[in-house]
Amino acid sequence: MAPALEEGGERETSVAQNNSLNSVVNDATHRSKVTVIGSGNWGSVAAKLIASNTLRLSSFHDEVRMWVYEETLLSGEKLTDVINRTNENVKYLPGIKLGKNVVADPDLESAVKDSNMLVFVTPHQFMEGICKRLVGKIREDAEAISLVKGMEVKMEGPCMISSLISQQLGINCSVLMGANIANEIAVEKFSEATVGYRLNREVAERWVQLFYTHYFIVTADVEGVELCGTLKNVVAIAAGFVDGLEMGNNTKAAIMRLGLREMKAFSKLLFPSVKDSTFFESCGVADLITTCLGGRNRKVAEAYARNGGKRSFDELEAEMLQGQKLQGVSTASEVYEVLSHRGWLELFPLFSTVHEISTGLLPPSAIVEYSEKLPRSF
Repeated sequence: MAPALEEGGERETSVAQNNSLNSVVNDATHRSKVTVIGSGNWGSVAAKLIASNTLRLSSFHDEVRMWVYEETLLSGEKLTDVINRTNENVKYLPGIKLGKNVVADPDLESAVKDSNMLVFVTPHQFMEGICKRLVGKIREDAEAISLVKGMEVKMEGPCMISSLISQQLGINCSVLMGANIANEIAVEKFSEATVGYRLNREVAERWVQLFYTHYFIVTADVEGVELCGTLKNVVAIAAGFVDGLEMGNNTKAAIMRLGLREMKAFSKLLFPSVKDSTFFESCGVADLITTCLGGRNRKVAEAYARNGGKRSFDELEAEMLQGQKLQGVSTASEVYEVLSHRGWLELFPLFSTVHEISTGLLPPSAIVEYSEKLPRSF
């Protein structure tokens, strides 16, 4: 009888081992895999945040792929090789370790292969081209989130980047916006952000889980989050003009308040469902304040005003940002196009004036003269 019992015991052990193996395989199959599409200043910080969470959360694969637009450094080395060797983006986020589970990949298709969570964080002017390259190359069940601040203007009207991603790739796309100066988050200074979503709160909460850390607090909200993150850059350009002309804090505070008012009015005209409360989240007034005090748009606009508008934004961007891109000037142009097309220019004198100064039609000092045209109906 003993051999029979031993044989049965072996069968039971074998079944248990197979069940355990199947459990491991199923767990690996159902775990989410994340790719960050973009590797600039903010993209590298996003990868750092995500990588710290994928290691501790069993529902995610440990490895985080980061698509890098390949560059050759002054040393002659490829940027991706240096990132993978040093665990640091030496060009756009020097001195910060990204996490050993971050893998830089210069091949876009390779970077997104098998990933079902795609994080887009590149300058908005490159997004349409990136999406076209990804058509048919991603999983059908993929979810996306956009950290991109900007919009595309098409014949039929303005198109937010999240909508562009959804339309071109046929997937759902949430957004993450907030008072986020990348270098401060990189060194783990306390900050907040808001995940915006349209339909599926469960997916939004999954994104919250992926980004949330003890120093980066993330909450979920509904429509309007993305427009806040886009429009605040236009107001930051105005704030930079004020700084460059040394007009003082009273004037800058007034510009910021009036800018928030135009942000809210523009958002509600385009999307009547936007809630007033959204503008009091991190993606709204907090992001506006941060960007007007310390963002790259404010910084370059200050230099533009100090030079009396005689040096172009393109020239100043190349000199001051070392490869990073402004968003405020191009967004101001896109907003101006929408306002002009819809006959709304007089309703948004601050937005209109920022564009006209940025393109040389008005001097920087005009930033405080626009208020004479301010409509009283707002």
